[in-house]
Amino acid sequence: MLSANTTPIKTPLSPLDQTLIAQTVETRLPPGLLLRTLTPLAGDASNRRYYRAAVAGGPPHSVIVMQLAEPEGFKQSEEAVSGGIHQISELPFINIMSHLANANVPVPALHYYDQSAGLLYLEDFGDVTLAEAVSQADAPNLESRYKQAINVLVQMQINATTPSDPGCVAFHRSFDVPLLTWEFDHFLEYGVVARSGKPLPDEDATAIQREFEWIAELLAGQPRVFTHRDYHSRNLMVDGLRLGVIDFQDALMGPATYDLASLVRDAYIQLDESLVDDLVEYYLDQLAERRFVWTNRAAFRRLFDLTSIQRNLKAAGRFVYIDRVKGNPKFLADIPRVLSYVKRNLKKYPELDTLRKHLSPHVPELQ
Repeated sequence: MLSANTTPIKTPLSPLDQTLIAQTVETRLPPGLLLRTLTPLAGDASNRRYYRAAVAGGPPHSVIVMQLAEPEGFKQSEEAVSGGIHQISELPFINIMSHLANANVPVPALHYYDQSAGLLYLEDFGDVTLAEAVSQADAPNLESRYKQAINVLVQMQINATTPSDPGCVAFHRSFDVPLLTWEFDHFLEYGVVARSGKPLPDEDATAIQREFEWIAELLAGQPRVFTHRDYHSRNLMVDGLRLGVIDFQDALMGPATYDLASLVRDAYIQLDESLVDDLVEYYLDQLAERRFVWTNRAAFRRLFDLTSIQRNLKAAGRFVYIDRVKGNPKFLADIPRVLSYVKRNLKKYPELDTLRKHLSPHVPELQ
C-alpha cells in the first residue's frame, strides 16, 4: 500500500500490540481468519505507521494496519487557513475514503476501524507503486501507465466533484488565497531561509511575495474540483490491472490543474518534456470526451505551469522541513528535480521575469 523507498520516521507512537491485532483479525474481520505474521512497513512522510498482517483462512490473505498519529503542526496550520474548521463526526480518512468509493474511485476498502486503539484495517493494494512500476518500463508502457493514472484522475475530478457532498470534509476546505500563500511562505521559510542560513533581503522578499500573491489569486480564482492534493507516483498503487489511490485524507477543493501537476511534474519521476506535453493534451481530451471542454488549451497550459510552480516550490520547502524538523533527510535528494521544473517554467513566461530575478539568486537550482 505504500512506497518501499521512503525512510521510516521515529514517532511517539507506542509499539503495536500483536495480541490485539490477532484478536481483531479473528473477531472483527471476515469469519475464519487467523493472524499469521505482522510485518512493519516503510512509512511515508507522515507520522503514521503501517504494518502488513498476513492472515490464514482468507481471502483476504493480508490486510494493511494503519496506526494513526496526532496531526503534525504544519498540518494544523494548513487547516487553519484552508477552511478546515468544519466539524465532522468521523475520521477524515474514512470520511473522504467513503466519498471516493461512492464515486467509483479505486481506494482501499476499510475492513475495520478500532477507534480506541487508533488502528485502521485496510485492503492491501500490494507494494508496487506507480513510481516502481515505471522505473524500468519502456516508453510505451510508461506512457500507458500514466494515461491510466490520468483516467483515474479524470474520473475522480468528475465523479467526486458533482454533486457536492456537504458531509464530505473536502467540500469545506479549499486551495484559497490564504492556503496557497501559506504554502509559498512555507517554501520561503524552509526552502530559502532555513536552507541557506540567511534571511532574504527586504527588497527581494517584498518583490517575491508580491509575485506569489498574484499567482495565488489566479489559482484560487479558478473553478474548483475535488483535489486529492498529493496525487503522485508514490500514492498510486499498481495492483494487477487496477491502479489504487491512497493517501487522500487531505483532499480539498482546488483548481483542476493541481493534481495533474502533482502527477506529471512529480518529485520522484522526471518525465520527458514531450511526454508531459502529450499527457496534458490527453487529460484535456479525456475531459472533452465527458463534455468538460477547455476551449482555450493554451490558457489551460499556462495555468498548469503556474500551478506546477506553486506545487513544486511547496514540495521543495516541505522536503527541507522534513529534514530540519523531523530529522529525515531522505527527500533532500528530490529537491533539484522539483526545482528544475520551476526553473523551466520561470524561463517560459516573460511575465515571471520579476519573480525569477528576485528569487533565483537565493536558490542555486534556479540560477
